[in-house]
Amino acid sequence: MPRYEYRCRSCGDTFELSRPMAESAAPAVCPAGHDDTVKLLSTVAVGGSSAAPAPSPGSGGGGGGGGCCGGGCCG
Repeated sequence: MPRYEYRCRSCGDTFELSRPMAESAAPAVCPAGHDDTVKLLSTVAVGGSSAAPAPSPGSGGGGGGGGCCGGGCCG
């Protein structure tokens, strides 16, 4: 079940709730009992390594995957 992060406007507390996606926009009550809360935007971690060097723009080996400009369709 997804976890959503909220912040209480009354006390400033930040908290998380596990709830179904269908209820993600439903009002949340902070642990101190305040009703004035707002759902925060969360960042999503994507796999990969920050230590891996990024290819330089002129390094050749541009891959290609059939997409426009990756597959040679752009003149």
